[in-house]
Amino acid sequence: MSAPDFSKGLIPVIVQDADTHAILMLGYMNEEAYARTRETGLLTFYSRSRGRLWVKGETSGHYLRVVEMRWDCDGDALLVRAAPAGPTCHRGTYSCFSGSEEGEWEMGSVLGHLWRLIERRAREGDPESYTARLLRVGLPYIAQKVGEEAVEVVVAALAQDKSALAAEVADLLYHLWVLMKAADISPAAVEKVLRQRHAG
Repeated sequence: MSAPDFSKGLIPVIVQDADTHAILMLGYMNEEAYARTRETGLLTFYSRSRGRLWVKGETSGHYLRVVEMRWDCDGDALLVRAAPAGPTCHRGTYSCFSGSEEGEWEMGSVLGHLWRLIERRAREGDPESYTARLLRVGLPYIAQKVGEEAVEVVVAALAQDKSALAAEVADLLYHLWVLMKAADISPAAVEKVLRQRHAG
C-alpha cells in the first residue's frame, strides 16, 4: 500500500459497520481530520460545505467509534470499520444508503445484526425477551437447546424438506449465537479461527 497522500486534496472515506459489514456512509478527510480520528478513536471528517472539521455524532450523540482503518492500494481512499452508536444518517436511518420505508430490513450481514440484537437483549434484560430469559437460565440449558435444534436440522435434512431445513438452520444459528454470548465468545473470535484455518 502506498503512503496516504493528502497533497492532492481531500480523501474519500468509506465507513463500514464493523459487525454487519454494511456500508454506512461516505465522507471526506484532510490530514488534520485523519490525525484527529487516530488520536480520539472517533470518526472525524472535513466538511466541504462548512469548511471545517466535524466529529460524526457531535450533535446527535450517534458517534462512530473506529475499529479499524485500512488504506486502499494507492493510498488515495480509506475504509473505516466502525461501531455506530445509533443511526448514521441525518434522516435517522441506520445507513445513508438505507431506504426510508417502515419495517425495511437493515443492510448488511443478518448474523451481524442478530449478534448486536442479542447483545442488546442481554444488556436490557427485558423479562418479555426470549433471548434474555435464555441467558438468565444459563449455559447448560442453552447448550441443551443447541443440541435439540441440531437434531431438528438433521431430521429436516434427511426428510429433504428444504423449507423446514431453512427454518431449522435459522433456529440453530440463533441458539448458537446465544450460546456464544453466554460463554463470552464473540463472532470475531470464531472468524479469527476460520481465517487461521484457511490462511494457507
